[in-house]
Amino acid sequence: MASLSTAKRLVAKIGSALLVDRRTGALRREWLASLAEDVAWLKGQGIEVVLVSSGSIALGRGVLGLPATELALEQSQAAAAVGQIRLARAYEEMLAPHGITTAQVLVTLEDSTDRRRYLNSRATLEQLLSMRVVPIVNENDTVATDEIRFGDNDRLAAQIAVTVGADQLILLSDVDGFYTANPALDREATRYDVIDRITPDIEKMAGDAGSGLSKGGMKTKLIAARTATAAGCAMAITEGSVLNPLRALENGANATWFTAQTDPQAARKRWIAAMKPRGSLTLDAGAVDALHAGKSLLAAGITGVTGRFQRGDAVAIADAGGHILGHGLTRYTADEARAIRGRKSHEIEAVLGYPARAALIHRDDMAL
Repeated sequence: MASLSTAKRLVAKIGSALLVDRRTGALRREWLASLAEDVAWLKGQGIEVVLVSSGSIALGRGVLGLPATELALEQSQAAAAVGQIRLARAYEEMLAPHGITTAQVLVTLEDSTDRRRYLNSRATLEQLLSMRVVPIVNENDTVATDEIRFGDNDRLAAQIAVTVGADQLILLSDVDGFYTANPALDREATRYDVIDRITPDIEKMAGDAGSGLSKGGMKTKLIAARTATAAGCAMAITEGSVLNPLRALENGANATWFTAQTDPQAARKRWIAAMKPRGSLTLDAGAVDALHAGKSLLAAGITGVTGRFQRGDAVAIADAGGHILGHGLTRYTADEARAIRGRKSHEIEAVLGYPARAALIHRDDMAL
């Protein structure tokens, strides 16, 4: 089983039922304060942390006096608008005493399916993490419709884990792991400590039971596990209502760990390498050497641009002799790349008329 202290980048998903008291609709402040202690403990070990948090609709529902029954879309959006600001403020208040800065990041399903928007989300989260900020991510329930929503934060958390290249994903839930059957209905149900592969038999064991406040059942957690582990991220399901739930997991609390199938960087590189390039970039000798040394590709090293591509598209990377070195996801369009090829980074703004991105292809978006 994995140890949280070995993680480099960790995503924790917090369900609504953990954050919001189902009877009063109020925030569970003591529990959230203990979670903040856990985050500070992880960051003290040099681990980057992203929190994917439910709770905005549940909080807003209480403030607006909406019923505990299923809400209409417009009511959910209104509740989210009211609850989201309270949720963000609560995280800020709990983490600030530990010297931790927080950021609110709201996303929709389209942000992961559209490559350019995906790259924007990735770049934003990477920048926040590089500045030691803890992003608080949630689905943008105020504008998302049924057609463009993740539907549950288990899937969202897995997608965020993939986006940021996390090596561990922790689902803090109202269950303490994955069971052979629903333990509330079957006394003989047993919990798995580790699942190395999600087989058809494992899938058959998943049920749809969820709490009154949270949308996700065990099926959604299996979908999350499949997404995360395929991208090199180990995932744990554990019961999160105890105080200091992440410390509890580290100290041996019940959980089911799903084993990562590879490491995050290798999975991402394979994905990029398999994409069909929309064009190509020719590099000078200095840029080729820089790439082999693990550096990003700067505009100054580009001598030629072919094809028609948009930001986020895959392009082939070639040396002066035309030999393909690999593929990468470009941060500029083909027209922009042609305009700035051979230019130093400080010259790009004057050429394009807007601030330059740090690299034409970042090293994390490159498969050589």
